[in-house]
Amino acid sequence: MIRIHLDDATVARTRLAVSPLWEIQTGFWMLCRNPGELPWPYTEWARQARRVLAGLPASAPIRVYLDAGADLPDFLSPLPPTAAPSLDEELTALRETPEELVAEQLRRHWPDGGPAWLRPYATDPRGTLDRVADELLAWWDATLAPWWPAMRAALDEEVLHRARSLAADGPDALLADLHVMARWERPVLTVAKSWEQEVHAVDRRLLLVPLIFSGTGLGLYTDHPGVLAVSYPARGAGVLAGGSADAPGAGSDRLALLLGRGRATVLRALVRPATTAGLAGALGLAPSTVSEHLSALLAAGVVHRRRVGRRVLYGLEPAGTALLGLLSGEQVRTTA
Repeated sequence: MIRIHLDDATVARTRLAVSPLWEIQTGFWMLCRNPGELPWPYTEWARQARRVLAGLPASAPIRVYLDAGADLPDFLSPLPPTAAPSLDEELTALRETPEELVAEQLRRHWPDGGPAWLRPYATDPRGTLDRVADELLAWWDATLAPWWPAMRAALDEEVLHRARSLAADGPDALLADLHVMARWERPVLTVAKSWEQEVHAVDRRLLLVPLIFSGTGLGLYTDHPGVLAVSYPARGAGVLAGGSADAPGAGSDRLALLLGRGRATVLRALVRPATTAGLAGALGLAPSTVSEHLSALLAAGVVHRRRVGRRVLYGLEPAGTALLGLLSGEQVRTTA
């Protein structure tokens, strides 16, 4: 277990950010931890990524993200510079990492010199970081850029939902509902891991980073003196599959038999409130198709619509929750 002790000042400064660079990193980890075929919804993406990976030379600097695993230094995954940075902005931050910060982290984590793949960062940090950034951009273009618009729409929905929870109910409610593998009992956030670790954050900022490629795990970034970052799985990973044949079938899906597959998919997605555009991006459907399904579900009284600022969010009515439970056999916990 990792026990993260957060003082009141740190909890009060809870913020959210997305990170294309962290998506790349967790995608690499997913490939490394699963040498065989990845399960749905990552199957199609992983096949394409492995084809690209097979063409990389063994000496490619980008392979550090595969070889290092959990030992990856934090300077190779810098904090998002803004709440919604582009990949170019994050790679610029990576290239501009101060050499003294690289040296300090290497000394602290590997006082005896560390593994061979670390040596270029000690002898030529600027040149090595430039080469890594160039390869990360090429990897992105080949493996993630086609999926990014849909991923970004899903992440925007996640951030909107969490920000609404933060504003309406405060950071305690947000942390209590962060993930099934995390438990919030003020002042400790406990994360289920196979090792024991105690982390204390005093007068810092807590940054939450939702990730499509997080799978079912949570990550922790501790090296920044003023920020503690926690990554967690974002809802919407299904955008990586789209209409893939690897998706679970509807042959025995009683909800799909009753409503049709499209409306059943939309209804299931509304366990967490979402906008029409967000649903379209997350589910790989046309906005007009989603609007049609939502109109029918509204007329049936199983979903509701509410305006939040300039956006309109759709969510489950109690009848919709009951329908999911009765016909899908799902224990549904909705979020407002």
